[in-house]
Amino acid sequence: MQPDKIEKLGNSVIQHGPFNRRIYLMKLAEKDLPGIIDKMQNFAKKNQYTKIFCKVPSKFENFFTDKGYKKEAFIPKYLNGLLDLSFVSKFLDKERENNYKKDEIDKIISIAKEKAGTDGKTPPEGKFTIRKAEGKDAPEMAEIYKVVFKTYPFPIHDPEYIKKTMQENISYFLACEGDKIAAASSAEKDEKNHAVEMTDFATLPDYRGNGLAVILLDRMEKEMKNEKYITSYTIARAASAGMNITFSRREYEYSGTLINNTNISGNIESMNIWHKKL
Repeated sequence: MQPDKIEKLGNSVIQHGPFNRRIYLMKLAEKDLPGIIDKMQNFAKKNQYTKIFCKVPSKFENFFTDKGYKKEAFIPKYLNGLLDLSFVSKFLDKERENNYKKDEIDKIISIAKEKAGTDGKTPPEGKFTIRKAEGKDAPEMAEIYKVVFKTYPFPIHDPEYIKKTMQENISYFLACEGDKIAAASSAEKDEKNHAVEMTDFATLPDYRGNGLAVILLDRMEKEMKNEKYITSYTIARAASAGMNITFSRREYEYSGTLINNTNISGNIESMNIWHKKL
């Protein structure tokens, strides 16, 4: 199945398609309010999507909640370190709204919170070299993402997509053993708002247990702080204990769960929001 499209709706940017069976309002243009809400509703019904998921400045969230949206998560002081960001969603299908893994997710969040700030120091790199990725690394990175993620919400299985986004707003980082890439991650930069999403963490099975996610996250935080980014956050798989614990240990705070939100590793999964000031 082809990945979902990213395109304009009015002056705003959305991602949509049958892969995630949703509309994701990625960038809201204020001039599109309030009309974009009805436009998305009609667009979703026409395409039989089951969720509309929106990332919006919190000062605009009432436009959405008044139309039946639920606030699922937020990031305080996301916008230039000053104004809050909200994640609001509308479910168009009762089954998709059902948080059937709630007990498991709640347990993982609880365990992660208990480990907040513990062992947050970076383990020694040892035999691994940490560096920024270059265009020539894209084919090997794409193969790693294919091994780790059966499906993914963005086309990171495609080397050309990786190369293209390297030239735009994403910095990729690698943990290497010699010439071989053992793990990868990325920092997706919102330059306008001085915020960055830490994402796309993938470690090959043979290299798991070396703390490479923590090593990569530490390096990314230092790089992004040097580039004057203020807020760091992640949208982590809610059922992945390891990634939730990694971010909690690095003193990220949990601020909500996006229910049945993202097609990743072969299924539509719920995602947790964690955030931190750099």
